[in-house]
Amino acid sequence: MTKWWSVLPVIVLFAFLKATQTDIVKTVQFGYYDQLQKSQEIVSVDDIVLVNIDERAIEKEGQYPWPRKTIAKYINSAPNNTLLVSTMIWSEPDRFVGDKELSHSIAQKPVILASAPTRQTTTADLGIHANVSTFGKPVNSLIDYSGILTPIPELAQMSMGVGAVSAEVDQPTGVLRRVPLMVGINGTPYPSLGLDAVRVWIGEPSYTVKYNPLGVEWIRLGKQDPLITEPSSELPVAFWHDFASQSILEPIPEGKIAILGVTAEGVANPVPTPMGAVYPHEVQGHQIQTVLSGVQILQPDWTVIVELLVLVCICLGILVAVYKLPTILGVIVSIGFLALPLGLSFYVWNDRFLFLDGVWASLGGILVFGQSSFNQYYTTYKLKEQVKKQFGTYLSPDMVYMLQKDPSLLKLGGERKEMSFLFMDICGFTPISEHYKNNNDPEGLVELVNEFLNEMTQIILKNGGTIDKYMGDCIMAFWNAPLPCDNHAELAVKSAIEIERKTDELRKIYNERGLPPINVGTGINTGDCIVGNMGSDSRFDYSVIGDAVNLAARLEATASRGDYKEYPTIYSSFTMKKLTDTSSVKIGQIKVKGKEELIDIYTFLK
Repeated sequence: MTKWWSVLPVIVLFAFLKATQTDIVKTVQFGYYDQLQKSQEIVSVDDIVLVNIDERAIEKEGQYPWPRKTIAKYINSAPNNTLLVSTMIWSEPDRFVGDKELSHSIAQKPVILASAPTRQTTTADLGIHANVSTFGKPVNSLIDYSGILTPIPELAQMSMGVGAVSAEVDQPTGVLRRVPLMVGINGTPYPSLGLDAVRVWIGEPSYTVKYNPLGVEWIRLGKQDPLITEPSSELPVAFWHDFASQSILEPIPEGKIAILGVTAEGVANPVPTPMGAVYPHEVQGHQIQTVLSGVQILQPDWTVIVELLVLVCICLGILVAVYKLPTILGVIVSIGFLALPLGLSFYVWNDRFLFLDGVWASLGGILVFGQSSFNQYYTTYKLKEQVKKQFGTYLSPDMVYMLQKDPSLLKLGGERKEMSFLFMDICGFTPISEHYKNNNDPEGLVELVNEFLNEMTQIILKNGGTIDKYMGDCIMAFWNAPLPCDNHAELAVKSAIEIERKTDELRKIYNERGLPPINVGTGINTGDCIVGNMGSDSRFDYSVIGDAVNLAARLEATASRGDYKEYPTIYSSFTMKKLTDTSSVKIGQIKVKGKEELIDIYTFLK
């Protein structure tokens, strides 16, 4: 399973997971989204201040929740041009009977109060404080609740607005990344706290909601630019703001949006966001500033299709690069493909805050690259092992290494090419065989033959020849395959010359052992042949066939025999014409079986 198509299931799996938006895809996507948020430069915000009911305040005023007379005291101390946004929900009368004082304070200052959508009660009176106009046919796509906990009428009627504090964390990460600008209460739209605060702050009396068939398309405050939302009216929040933060005990600054919230330990729980855990009233601050700044983090529905197409293109591109390009170039191109989705997503984020998930495509590309590279490595490894197994005993180690390094040099299917062929045989082998037979030493005969053939084999391999086969005491070798060799004829004759010299050395050694004289006959020819793997499906050898091969065998059968007994090496005129460094002498002619013309034969000058 190392073919290119074995990688396709991985691509299909990643594409399927992306198309179905499984939890693992969402986790990766949200993680990348959070990193993009963290990559933004922190923006200091002057118009918003966080006013905290902190440990110092509780230490001074007593346990929380405070009597509403206490809250009234701090509201009274606020400047008249500061908009107070309370995240505390006063849905029940004050047990200390302080609602009248708080109502009076709220009436004297610009105050926005919070309400809490719930699915535990049913509410009919929504207490909406602003007009809502719509474009398009309203679609009930809002996050819907059966009821809402609003401030008691005595307080709500004195405020400048009441908005819902509601947010749904993203699953499966449990992190808050978007806040609805409106929620549905029994199917009726109700503004969020942040949206109503912005409405009051910029002095707009109403909202305009544009619907499309999927739900809310955008929400606009007066003549401000539309806020493009998800169909549920959720607005991705920019969390890269830095707000001034102070205790409620400190004087509240003038001309600000002051958001009141609790930070005392054990009273309020921080909310996880892309930038870390923050208190709920800070979430409101980020939402308000996102709306005021006009920052629009966009993730239209079509981005999933784009991400899917990018994933498939990246994976297929890497697949082609690994299988079709040279290794180094394939790696470089693959790295480029892996960086492409991340670079593209980072660009569109910084250019227009359009979020494209570049990580999932890169992860898919990494896996495709890993599997494809392993497949190629394994295929190459098996090919090298095949080359070593097939040629390890027939070629020199250097030539085997060259074939392993570049298997393209080897054409295993069979090809026609010009080559030189050498046949070498021990002449007068019968007396030697009889000697060992008379001494009842067949093992010694085998040892002698192996010793002799080993010496001759080393000469052939050293000169770049390929050992085709051993036939008893005969060696068949050839040049110019599987590795190309321009001077194949010269090397074949050079090998024959060295075989003669080595035979002379061995003859003296064998004479000292009391063995009969040993001689060799070597025949060489050059010509066209067919070379490649030959045999059956279950067993084959890399070999050569053709008339040129047969002629070399015929020349070997002639050398050191009969009229040519004085010539241990004989080669044809076809070989002689290819020689450049060897001087030759014509010694006769022979007739080749099946052919009418005579072939001139030569040997080298000694």
